[in-house]
Amino acid sequence: MNLKNRRAFLGVAAGTGIGAVLASAPLGAAESAGKIKIVAVACSPRKGKTTTQGLRFVLDAAAKVAPDRIETVLIELAGMSIPLEPAFGQPVPEGIRDDFVAVAEQLVDPALGALIVGSPVHYANMSTLCKIFIDRLGMFRKGFRLSGKVAGALAVGGARNGGQELVLRCIHDALVCQEMLIVGDGQPTGHFGATLWNAGDDDISTDEFGVKTAVNLGRHAAETALRLTK
Repeated sequence: MNLKNRRAFLGVAAGTGIGAVLASAPLGAAESAGKIKIVAVACSPRKGKTTTQGLRFVLDAAAKVAPDRIETVLIELAGMSIPLEPAFGQPVPEGIRDDFVAVAEQLVDPALGALIVGSPVHYANMSTLCKIFIDRLGMFRKGFRLSGKVAGALAVGGARNGGQELVLRCIHDALVCQEMLIVGDGQPTGHFGATLWNAGDDDISTDEFGVKTAVNLGRHAAETALRLTK
């Protein structure tokens, strides 16, 4: 990142606590053949429910690809205070906590190899919390800090064909704008990402096909991230 871009990036972050995080974070990719981190962000307002469950399948599968090299991190946005104002260059309102600082700490780590974003389907689109998360990622675009990182998506709907692929597409389109490298669920399901069905009992473990897509996404993201660090 050149000096001009770095100053612009830090300027947007100023006042949120993120400026200090970015200023202390080293620039550049993770060391070749070193450990990599795969971060999954659950953008459901319901903590510990089906979106989180699905991302655990993703991360468990990713970790199995290379247990000695892969670290996994699960972040749940439910219950966090993530104000939208900084996405538009405005300060965080007085008295409002900004928990996005902790999320940014994970994403600026040079060891980051892949980011998996999970969202429930809300009226054929991503959740409001997911949109806020993506908008806040805009500050990373100032210097394309996520460029070249692997990205994937997971969606949970209330029906087998409940709009999951529409949500995946929305998330993918946003992350492409960050110059991230989009991966789907890989072989043998080999489509757009993890698509899970919550049949109403808040238990996706019985969705055999959906679980397979989550496992395949985790494996595919991990294998791709590892290849990029060789």
